[in-house]
Amino acid sequence: MNRSISAAALRELLLADTEFALLDVREQGVHCQGHPFFACALPLSRLEMLVDDLLPRRSAPLVLLDGGSEGLAERAAAKLSVLGYSDVAILEGGSAGWKAAGGELFSGINVPSKAFGEFVEHHYDTPRVPPQEIKRLQDSGRKLVILDSRPYEEYQRMNIPGALDAPGAELLYRVHELAPDPDTLVVVNCAGRTRSIIGCQSLRNAGIPNQVVALKDGTMGWELAGFQCERGSTAQAPVPGPEGEKRARAAAEHVARRFEVKFASRAQVESWQRDSSRSLYLLDVRTAQEFERMRIAGSRHAPGGQLIQATDEYVGVRGARIVCIDPARVRSVMTASWLNQMGWSEVHVLEPEGGNGFAGWKLEAGPRVRTAAGFKPWRTTSARELALRRQQGGIAVIDLATSLRFRERHIPGAWWAVRARLDEARAKLPDARALVLTSDEGTLAHLAAPEAAALWPDAELSVLEGGNAQWFAESLPAETGMQRATSSLDDVWYKPYDQARDYEKHARAYLDWEVALVEQIKRDPAIRFRAYD
Repeated sequence: MNRSISAAALRELLLADTEFALLDVREQGVHCQGHPFFACALPLSRLEMLVDDLLPRRSAPLVLLDGGSEGLAERAAAKLSVLGYSDVAILEGGSAGWKAAGGELFSGINVPSKAFGEFVEHHYDTPRVPPQEIKRLQDSGRKLVILDSRPYEEYQRMNIPGALDAPGAELLYRVHELAPDPDTLVVVNCAGRTRSIIGCQSLRNAGIPNQVVALKDGTMGWELAGFQCERGSTAQAPVPGPEGEKRARAAAEHVARRFEVKFASRAQVESWQRDSSRSLYLLDVRTAQEFERMRIAGSRHAPGGQLIQATDEYVGVRGARIVCIDPARVRSVMTASWLNQMGWSEVHVLEPEGGNGFAGWKLEAGPRVRTAAGFKPWRTTSARELALRRQQGGIAVIDLATSLRFRERHIPGAWWAVRARLDEARAKLPDARALVLTSDEGTLAHLAAPEAAALWPDAELSVLEGGNAQWFAESLPAETGMQRATSSLDDVWYKPYDQARDYEKHARAYLDWEVALVEQIKRDPAIRFRAYD
């Protein structure tokens, strides 16, 4: 029997300074339709793939919620119990019960970070300039540099002409050699608003001598104003030289003093690693290349700008200890300063030791290997074997990738399904003698195999070896579109540019939603951002 918790008791937890996690186990697209402010998305379909990173301590108190009537929270609680989580409660009535009890529901994704960005703009009066003015300044020959604060992959999708990629916490680290003349205007942009605001205010907080502004509404605003973005650009802000790094460190020290950034030694952090009563997140906020070159064993990559942009995707336990890692002590300080302002009280910057900053630590290198919690492999079918058997007939393929990935490319004739809704797929699929499950690289298909076997007890069930990645790597046929969907297309959040039509309408609605958050958060007393004057 699962333990339940009332909306009133949850409200008390949210107001207290204690460790616990509030987790919405519905699919991400459903989560985005309305959830409590501090609820992290932990979709039942992908629970085992996310839970170790999001909830590193098995004894941390967890509160699960769903819509209130579909039983997803109970199913998630059972999985978590098998994985060793020992303190799990279910919110009575789910999101519907929370609303009925007077709780506020927030639509959208990464809501705490998005709302925080709007709070920052209002509190600090962060300067923003409309696209038309930036275009006029470009055409006039005004000395300016445009810095795109998004990850490189996003930057390559679309960027303001002439912009350099300098993701989030890299801005202060790299800006000094990009704009050495104080007369150079520095413009910070992202796709919408949050990272533009936080990036611009980061440089202002650091006291750089240049005028710094945010591009109002980012690349969405640029395109809505009738201007063209570039596609496929590769221009990145270079790593700073000795003088640039020296100036960045001096500016970071100023930020650390102003925003009460705390520091921790290796000995202190190692003692926290031994403390089984508290949750601990070791977050390396450098670039992916630096992280893979050398990192502290057990740390996770959480580039500073993205950590502030999507804190709920990296840290699931409220009140947990967070340690930001960067031997240069610039990106870690900037990230910690923002986490402090977001209301996190146990954030520390790791003090570097030794020549490379990691003296005394056990180190790792190379891509971080992620395994799903409780993973057990199922029998597999190779891509070539599946291609042959498809020609012979009598075999069905179920693809558990996201609807966006499926729409982009999938095995011809495959059915699209959501793992947590396999019963819907069972009702729609024709009977088949053999059934093959697949997903991006196969892990999700292996996790779903026992559940599918219970629904198709008479079928020969296997998993595509290597998943869709292997199928496409072998240059086997593919098709696009959403034919043969077995469920509603609300498994993930669709960005405005993911929409099949009406981009302008969706982009304007998204920007309006972000702006409106600053008023909505006033109705939730548990939201307590910190302001530093």
